[in-house]
Amino acid sequence: MIRADAITLKQLRALKAVAEAGSLAAAARALGQSAPTIHSQIRNLETALDRAVFERPVRGEAFRLTPQGREMLRAAERIEAHLSQATSTIAALEAGRSGRVRLAVVSTGKYFAPTLVRRLAEIRPDIEVVLSVGNRARTLEGMEQAAYDLIIMGRPPRMQMGNARPIGPHPHGIILPPGHPLAGGAGYDPDRLLAETFILREPGSGSRIVAERYLDRFAQGRPERLMEMESNETIKQAVIAGLGIAMISLHTVAEELRSGRLTLLKGQGLPVMRHWYLITPDGEAAAPAAATLAREITDMNAAFLPPLPGEG
Repeated sequence: MIRADAITLKQLRALKAVAEAGSLAAAARALGQSAPTIHSQIRNLETALDRAVFERPVRGEAFRLTPQGREMLRAAERIEAHLSQATSTIAALEAGRSGRVRLAVVSTGKYFAPTLVRRLAEIRPDIEVVLSVGNRARTLEGMEQAAYDLIIMGRPPRMQMGNARPIGPHPHGIILPPGHPLAGGAGYDPDRLLAETFILREPGSGSRIVAERYLDRFAQGRPERLMEMESNETIKQAVIAGLGIAMISLHTVAEELRSGRLTLLKGQGLPVMRHWYLITPDGEAAAPAAATLAREITDMNAAFLPPLPGEG
């Protein structure tokens, strides 16, 4: 009766050494052990199998494997190959050359996130990137629950500022439909601007905060009319349709500005320049693969961001 649970790696290595060297003595020298030790490992393997793995040689002849021994040798070689692969994988994981990284990007970043993930896949093909895109509230909730390894957003929470680094410019501008009375000039009348209907993202979103801070610069106060919409796509279409104007991340409207479906308000303080930030929530304790991708993203120097009109 075969007892697979009694077969050990030492026995299989002894089998392989004897098969390659042809004798117990030569196998012992190759493994740095004694001949009696090698003999004991072979005997224990045959006991576990209840079968001989070598034909007992006559004096002067080399050890020859039985059919059962050849099968065990193939098993030993497969095991050694798997062990070698496993140790290489472990070394790669610990060095940050492979692994799985959970990357979260706020919804405004969906216009560049696929390009970023593709570039990372080209640079680090052995690191799997799992991308999540959500609004600021959802992203912050996931951060608190330790759901992400890396996060890209425009305004890091204060408790994570020490783990945040700027990775590229994040301009915000006021978009207008073509032919709007405020379009085309080099400046604007604040009273005329505040008389417009402003379309804003939901409270708490990064774009909403930037817009409110910009409008607070005017002593006249808030715009006369406000509309709220929960997606940049809806806001863009609303402005194109003439429902109002909006302050929005220019990375969300690059194509519409190039095609002329939207235009930008020009004037002092526009566009409002902010930054995209990469947050590594675990700081210096980040997993090696996450730390590796953080370096790669930083080294890209914002090349993954969509070009704006007038840029190369």
